[in-house]
Amino acid sequence: MSQSNVHLLDLPDEILFIILKKLNNIDVLYSLLNINNQRLKILTQEKTFTNTLNFVSIDNMSSIDRCKIDRFCIDILLKIRHNVKCFILESVSMECILLAIDYPYLTELKLFNFEQNITLSYFPRLST
Repeated sequence: MSQSNVHLLDLPDEILFIILKKLNNIDVLYSLLNINNQRLKILTQEKTFTNTLNFVSIDNMSSIDRCKIDRFCIDILLKIRHNVKCFILESVSMECILLAIDYPYLTELKLFNFEQNITLSYFPRLST
C-alpha cells in the first residue's frame, strides 16, 4: 500500500474552516494570520471566527501570555476590528486591548478575574 502525503492546505476551505473553528480562535489568529498564505489569511479573518475573542486562559490559572496580547494590540486587532462584537477579558489586560483601536461593532464585554480597583477606574459610576 502506498503512503499518501496529504497536507492541511490540501483540504477544501469548508473542511479547513471546520477544523479551525474547533481550535481556540486566539491561538489560531496568533499562529496563522501573519503567515505568507493568502488563503489562511482570508479564513482566519472570517466574521464567524473573529466576532468573539476570548483572552481568558482556559485553565483560569494564568493570563494569556503578555507577548501574545502585545502582538494582538499592535497588529492583529487592527486587521479584524470590524468583525469584533464581543471581548472576554481579564481586567489586567482590558486597558491594552480596549485602547488598542476603535471597535465599531463591539457590543459585549465580559470580564473575568475581576480586579475592582482596575475596573472601577474605567467605570466610575459603578463605584457609587
